[in-house]
Parts: sequence; C-alpha cells; structure tokens
Amino acid sequence: MPDLLIELFSEEIPARMQAKAAADLQKLVTDGLVDAGLTYAGAAAFHTPRRLTLSINGLSGESPDTREERKGPKVGAPDQAIDGFLRGAGVAREDLDVRDDKKGQVYFAVIAKKGRKADAIVAEVLDTTIRSFPWPKSMRWGAGSLRWVRPLHSILCILSDEAGAQVVPLDVDGIVAGNTTRGHRFMGPDAFSVTGFDDYEAKLKRANVILRADERAEMIWHEATNQAFAQGLEVVDDKSLLAEVAGLVEWPVVLLGEIGQDYLNLPPQVLQTSMKEHQKFFSVRNGKTGRIEKFVTVANIETADQGATILAGNQKVLSARLADAKFFWENDLRVAKDGMKIWLQSLENVTFHNKLGSQAARIERIAALAKDIAPLVKADAALAEKAARVAKADLSSEMVYEFPELQGLMGRYYSAEAGLDPAVAAACEEHYSPLGPTDDVPIAPVSVAVALADKIDLLTGFWAIDEKPTGSKDPFALRRAALGVIRLVLANDVRTRLDQSIDAQLVRHKIAINGNALDAGELDGLNALLQEIAEHGVFGAAIDAVHDQLSKKSKAVADKIPDVSSDLLAFFHDRLKVFLRDEGIRHDVIDACLAMPANDDLTLLVNRARALQAFLQTDDGENLLQGFKRANNILTQAEEKDGVEYSFGADVKFAEDPSEKALFAALDKAEKTITPAMEAEDFGAAMTAMAALRAPIDAFFTDVQVNADSSVVRRNRLNLLNQIRTICLGVADLTVVEG
Repeated sequence: MPDLLIELFSEEIPARMQAKAAADLQKLVTDGLVDAGLTYAGAAAFHTPRRLTLSINGLSGESPDTREERKGPKVGAPDQAIDGFLRGAGVAREDLDVRDDKKGQVYFAVIAKKGRKADAIVAEVLDTTIRSFPWPKSMRWGAGSLRWVRPLHSILCILSDEAGAQVVPLDVDGIVAGNTTRGHRFMGPDAFSVTGFDDYEAKLKRANVILRADERAEMIWHEATNQAFAQGLEVVDDKSLLAEVAGLVEWPVVLLGEIGQDYLNLPPQVLQTSMKEHQKFFSVRNGKTGRIEKFVTVANIETADQGATILAGNQKVLSARLADAKFFWENDLRVAKDGMKIWLQSLENVTFHNKLGSQAARIERIAALAKDIAPLVKADAALAEKAARVAKADLSSEMVYEFPELQGLMGRYYSAEAGLDPAVAAACEEHYSPLGPTDDVPIAPVSVAVALADKIDLLTGFWAIDEKPTGSKDPFALRRAALGVIRLVLANDVRTRLDQSIDAQLVRHKIAINGNALDAGELDGLNALLQEIAEHGVFGAAIDAVHDQLSKKSKAVADKIPDVSSDLLAFFHDRLKVFLRDEGIRHDVIDACLAMPANDDLTLLVNRARALQAFLQTDDGENLLQGFKRANNILTQAEEKDGVEYSFGADVKFAEDPSEKALFAALDKAEKTITPAMEAEDFGAAMTAMAALRAPIDAFFTDVQVNADSSVVRRNRLNLLNQIRTICLGVADLTVVEG
C-alpha cells in the first residue's frame, strides 16, 4: 500500500490562516479519497509560511469494483420520469431490468463500476480541493483563473512504495505536479527531489526549513528563555504570539534586543502591547521589578554579523513606535491629573447606540444602578457611584484610541494619577470582567458593583429597544454579558433579587428613550416609579403603587414602560442552564428549581439546584422521587375524576394500617424539620429530612390500598397523599424531574 505526499508551495501564507488551512487540506483530501473508495492508515498535515503539506500513510492502491442496484419508476411511467432515472443512474434504456414488485412491474438499473487506480483518484481529488479551497481571502494572479491565498508556485504530489516514488499526473491551471520542492528562500533556494515524507522532511531541514510548527515554536521559546535567563530576565509568556511568530518563519533565529532608556518607565502593559501588536516582539521582564526591559525578535535568516544589523533596524523602528506611545502616555497623564474632566465631557459626543444615546448618558445610568447595587455587595455606595462615573473615561484617551485592548487598564493608571481611591482605580480595570468563561471574576466590592451595573445596563438597554440575540447572532455580546452577571453573582455569593435591578434600569432607559415626549409631571411619575422599585423591587407592584399618581398627569406614561423584565429574566435563566450544565447539573433539576419562588435570586436558585442534584443522586433521593410521582399521579387522577381538591388535611384517627400511621408520624416529623430548614435556606438539612420519608412512603404503597371501599378512608388517604405532595413541592417542583 503506497504512501501519499502532497505539498502546495506558494508565496507567504498569513500566519493566522496556516493551521486551519492545513486542517482543511487534510479533511478535504481524505474525505475525497474515502468517498472515492480508497482507505488509508493515517494522515498528518503540516504548514510553514510557504507551504501546506499532507502525508497519508497506507493508502490503498486502487478502489474496489462496485455493483449497485437502483430501483426506478414503474413500467409504463411517463418518458420524462424514465429519462430522468436513466440520467441519474448513468445507463441506457436497453440496460434496464424489469422486475415484479408489490405494485406491479418496475425498472431496475444495475450500475457496475470498475475500480480505479489510486493515482487517478488522487489527481481528481486534489484538483477539486485546490480549485475549491476555503480560504477566508484569496487572489488571482497572472492570466490564469486559479485562486489561492497567495500565488501558488508548485505542486508536489507523489505516491511511494517499495518500488519507488511515482509522480501523480496532475495539471492545475498550468501548474504541473512533480516530485521537487525548494527549501528556505535565501539559505536553501535550490530545487531538490524527494522520494517520500521522511526524505522530504530531512531534506527540508538541510535546506533550512523546519516543517513542523510545534517544533519551530519550541525552538523559539527555548532559545528566547535561555537568552533572557542568561541576563537574569524572563520572557513574558504569550502563547498566541508564539504561535503567530512560528507561522512567520521557516528557520527561526532568536535575537535579544534593547529597549531605549527613555521608554523603560512606560507601563509594562503599554510596552508589551505596542511591541506585540506592531512588531511581533516578545517582552522580556525583570522578575524582581516587573519592568519590561528588553525584547525578543525572531528573524527568518542567519547572518554573518549574528543578527546585529537586523537588531539595529528593529530597535530603530521600535524606538519610533515607543516614542508615539510615550507621547500618548504623557499627554494622557496631564488630562488625568485634572480629574479626567475633558474625557468625560467628550463622551457626551460619543454615541453608544443610536437608540440608547451617548456614552455619557449610559454612564449616568450605570452610576445610578451601581449606587443601588453597592449595599448588596457590601460596597461603599459613594465609591461605587464615583467609580462608575470614571470607569469609561479612558475611552477618550489617546492611548486607548491607539490600543483599544488597553481600555480599563489605562483607566486604572489614570484614576490613580488623578488621586482617586484605589478601589475606584481597580474598578476602572475590573468592571469589564469577566469577559469569557475562563476570565477571572472581580471580588473587590466596588468593582463587583460597577461590573454588575455595567452589564445589567447593557442588557436592559437592548431589551428596551427590542434588539435581542437571535439564533447565532449576538452582535452586542449580550449572552456574554448575561453569563458575566451570573458569574459575578455566584462567585461573590451576592444575595439580590435580580428583577429589582432589571426593573429599575428598564425605567431609566424608558425615561431616556421617551424623555422628549414626557412633561414634568410624567417625569415625576417615573421617578416615583423608580422609588417604588427601589423599595419593593417588583415591576407590577410598582406600577400599581403609582398608577393613581400617573393617571392624574398621563395614563399613557405607564403604557410607555412595557414589562419586558420577565423576558430578560428568562434569558438569564437560559444562560444559567448552560452554565450549570457545564457543572454537571441536570436540566430537569434546574427547571424544578426555576419553578420555585424567588427564582431571580440566582445564588438561592443555584444553591437549591446543587442540593437537589446531590439528593437525587442518592438511592433515597431516587426512590423518594418515585414515591412522590406515584402519590402525585394517584392524587391528580382522583381529583380529576372526583372534581374536588384533596387538600383539607388528613387525620390520623382514620388511619387503619400500621404503615399508614407510621407515614403520618414521619410526615409530621419531616415537616417540622423541612419548614424551618427551607426558611433558613439550609437545603442540605431539608433534603436529609426528605430522605427519611423514603422508607415510610415505600411501606405505605406496599401495604395500603389508597382507593379503599370506605369513602372516608379513601378521602383521608388521598389527603395524606396531598401532604406528601405539598412537603415535596415545598423543596422543588419535582413534577418536572425525570424519573
């Protein structure tokens, strides 16, 4: 069985596209070969800046003969139907068989195909792959019609076995496949032939090309860290930069360079970002001071002067870049010392969203909500409000304009420069977090208050204008914001009715959106509504509380505040389900807890779900669930049949069987434990008390017939079942839990 080697040699492929392109090449070719009837033992794809390579081991030499029988239309069917069947099957009418079928005689086509040699199949599959390759961007060059990410120079395609290597006959837009390739552009430019993958990789290395990206990355990191260590320094770890630089060179040459003394006092993040984004340099840090003092660059060529000329050029370019950064930094510090007033004023002219107003208006809403949230997270309300007002000031700074990824971080520096409280400065950086499922969650109270306010304002704003995520589209990252709220609440054990914050912010958005259409009286009514929400936290109740006041001025005001808070809360619950499923909590357990009161208290909700999940994983929990379902089913059927509700209390004096009396006693005992435990939110104790009901409920159903002949006894037993149902439903809605 031969081995297949393919190389597509071109001008430099952008580093960000290389890994996916290699994976696409492997998938397209192997899928095509398998579809054509070939099998293989293994495949591996490789990439360098100038080539995509695919090696396939143990490829079958030819595809097998095949015979397929295809059922066609009935005999006597219209000619159009028969002709269409003939075209699809690729046979002539005289080749059709007529066979008896359940509904009469029908045509059958027997399609026999001879197997084909591997080289013909490979040529066909590779031609299709090249012509339809899924580059994010591609180009044409010269007079040809072929499109590739950069001009494609040559195709290496050989099948090799014990007898030697055979070139697969292939011509793609004038590029004829062969058995030759080239090494490094400057250090190994001559063409050479290869006989297989091992020969190919070895000759490439002799021609100064390292084929494997992980090997290039390892070389870069090993040499960079060694050079830094020799000077008592350390390289700042950056895996994404390492992967990118490994995609920029075929023969890595690591060089350690100097940063000018004028720039060493810039914030380390500024240096690191500037060098990474503009120059693809690694930052080298003094481990004792945390200061960035040098850089590592990776050249693609060895030089006679050991890279001195390359380093001199890089240092000159870097100096120009850092001069800009230093200018931005110094200008920004002057504004920061004045309390960042200019930046805050300029945000009045920055549109956040055409329906939601400016960044300055958004900051006002966030500040108001952060002040409300502060007591819930044990933060100083004044500090939380101040932090919210300055948290986004750095968006107007020159440094963040140049490097948007530094937003928040620069706010921390500028707030410190302005002499603001350290908690305020920290909130400027941390209020954006968490940005993703693995991002750190802020724990400083002021930071938590502002982070929650920022995300809740974002969500309520887009709900207020009915621009919610749909399907896979989420242009404003609202799913991420909701997950951020969930993680902030749970990580900090925040006890709050989320609906209260949602309602308050929805009203603020409606004031902003309808401000020009409201008179002074209507605005007073809305402010009264905000006050009611602050006290009660229930949208409907708040509306009712101020409805009389509103009606004197304008009944239409209430109509301008549609209650979308329930829909937004449901969105939070959907995100919470995803979050808890990743934790291993079943969807039906989550639904059972969502059905309970106070389901906008996420901490309470999750504590209940975790306790219920743990309980149901025990034998007692699973068996009690079955007992509950049996009791609920019998009771539901009886209530539907009798047209009455059996909820008036069972009396032990009508109990006849010992197991019936034992269940009365067990239920009374459990209720005395479960009720205070639920009030204290001690779900573990409540579940333990429920577990004790398993045995008496099992015994009751074993020994007792609920539908007794005596109507009094039957009614009493049904009321007893209601007591089981009531106690169990007080913990969670077990009716939605799957058995």
